[in-house]
This record gives sequence, structure tokens and C-alpha cells, in this order.
Amino acid sequence: MPRKNFRLRRHRTPQRQVAGALCALLLLSGSSWPGSAGDAKPLTAILLIARDDLPDSSFADSILLVMNNLAPGPVGIIINRPMPVPISRLFPDLKRLAQVRDKVYFGGPVDFGSVWFLFRAAAPPAHAIRACDGVYLSADRELLLKLLGRSKPMDGLRIFLGHAGWAPGQLEAEIERGDWTAKSAEMEAIFSGKSEHPWPSSPQDPKHSI
Repeated sequence: MPRKNFRLRRHRTPQRQVAGALCALLLLSGSSWPGSAGDAKPLTAILLIARDDLPDSSFADSILLVMNNLAPGPVGIIINRPMPVPISRLFPDLKRLAQVRDKVYFGGPVDFGSVWFLFRAAAPPAHAIRACDGVYLSADRELLLKLLGRSKPMDGLRIFLGHAGWAPGQLEAEIERGDWTAKSAEMEAIFSGKSEHPWPSSPQDPKHSI
């Protein structure tokens, strides 16, 4: 029986209702994760920092972890845009998370119903793909529940809604245009960086709703 990934059913609701909508709309998807630590192609990953005046509101003030070999074009996760939604709202049945203050992050505008997560691990786990040294990416439901069952559930774990994606050659053109500054992808940069740019940046922006 295939393992399942977390997804949210897409609905259009006012921003003030986002937290309640997420709590009520958590569903399971039958789609499979594109690979695991044992059978996926090695990824090449970098961090991209948006230029200060980037006009796209989805990416303004963003830092992305971008990976090749996960799809035909690069795939990225925005790592510094916390949403006004606590982790506990995604998992109302996990009462032990009620006191957890960590937020869900806006991972990007693509497939906003999908739930992804980055986590630290000393050894390659099943149903996850290595993003950089000591950091793995997954969307696997059972793995995420296992991590949340630890004594410190959010230690070295960030959960994201959606992701970013580019057609082949598109991201290279954006970098050449000066939209992004590239840096090496490192574990400390992903988990220790300050998240000073909440999502959405403008609650009146009609695009910032689900």
C-alpha cells in the first residue's frame, strides 16, 4: 500500500480565517513522494536570497533552498516566511502539540495544498531526500508524525505549505538578471536564520489567501 503525503484541500477564504481553515481542511493524499533516500538522484542545492526590491510579493524578502534533480526544473522551499498559523492547527488530534509555539511556513505559491518539511538527521532516513549535509526534505505523512512524536517535536524541523518551481532555464535567467544572490546551502543557515518576514506581507493582497 503506497505511503501517503499530507495535503490540504484548496479553498479561497479571507486571510483572517486561514488558521481555522487549515485546522478543518487537513486531508491525506494518495500521491507518492517522488523518491526516497535510497533511490533518488543526488541533489545539488543552493540558497537564494531575493534582491531587496523584487516586485513579486510571493518571493519578496525571501530566502529559498533550491534543489535540482527533484523535477524537470529547479524546485525550492522558502525558508524564512512564517505564517500566522501554529503547528497545532495542522494537527488538532495531536493534543501534545497544543503548547508548541512554532509556526507553519509559507514554502511557496506552487501547489499550496501540499505539506513539505525539512528536518535534521544524522543518517539518511527512508522516504526523504537529502537536501544538503545533515538536512533532508520529505512530504511523507508517517515520517512527519514520527518526528512530531519526539519529546522535542520541532527540534530541527520546519513544516511548509507549498513550494516554488521554475521551468528549465527560467531560474538561471532570473539569477543572471540579478533577482537572486546565491550562497551555499548549509544546515545552520536553514535552521538558525531569523525569520523576519512573515507571510503574507500584506493581508489585503487578494493573492494571499487559500
